[in-house]
Amino acid sequence: MMAGNWKMYKTPAETHAFFEAFKPLVASASHCDIVICAPFPDLHAAIKEAEGSNVAVGAQNLYWGKEGAVTGEVSGHMLQSIGCRYVIVAHSERRQYFGESEPDVVRKTQAALEYNLNPIVCVGERLEERESGRTEEVLGEMFDGGIAPLTPEQFAKIVIAYEPVWAIGTGKTATPHIAADAHRFIRKKVASKFGDAAAETTRILYGGSVKPDNVKGLMFEEEIDGALVGGASLDPKSFAGIVNF
Repeated sequence: MMAGNWKMYKTPAETHAFFEAFKPLVASASHCDIVICAPFPDLHAAIKEAEGSNVAVGAQNLYWGKEGAVTGEVSGHMLQSIGCRYVIVAHSERRQYFGESEPDVVRKTQAALEYNLNPIVCVGERLEERESGRTEEVLGEMFDGGIAPLTPEQFAKIVIAYEPVWAIGTGKTATPHIAADAHRFIRKKVASKFGDAAAETTRILYGGSVKPDNVKGLMFEEEIDGALVGGASLDPKSFAGIVNF
């Protein structure tokens, strides 16, 4: 899976222009699922543009309730009703700036699944945690608190994204070896909780300054099953270069 996370960029008009340029560039791509996760105001335009193509559309966040007096939030029910198919859960920026915790991750993942949305659940360590040798400890805590509580049936429908926080938007990229080591650890956690078969079939994406010039080396690693792409997904040619690595 190659998933683009547009973060807080693009208007509906810019969304239209992106898809017009992007779709022909990836029309023959059948080796991976292609997902664009757009901001809420762009979702309607993105879904309309993606209709009939091999590109799916996702949101960047959701609230765990169906409806109610929760000003400023958007529910899985609402996302499903407009044709969303995916949603990012617990991106590092949501954890860092909005204090999302592991119980939030569980609630949001379960809410997404309730409305037939495919969650892309994010985990990853900060720079100080890596430098202090705590990468596996942090990833283990995130898995145990935010993913392990799912039932096997729920877990089978999620995608995991490993995004080392120190490599997001910084220009720094985890080397393919570093990324693969983290993916391998996460896969071992999956095996211990959900079994070897689940570990083999779970897609674990890498996110962190993925670009056309480094994607091939990352995808060469057997443990890496795709990418969650930030800045490079904003340009149609750039993201197409990643999809068609």
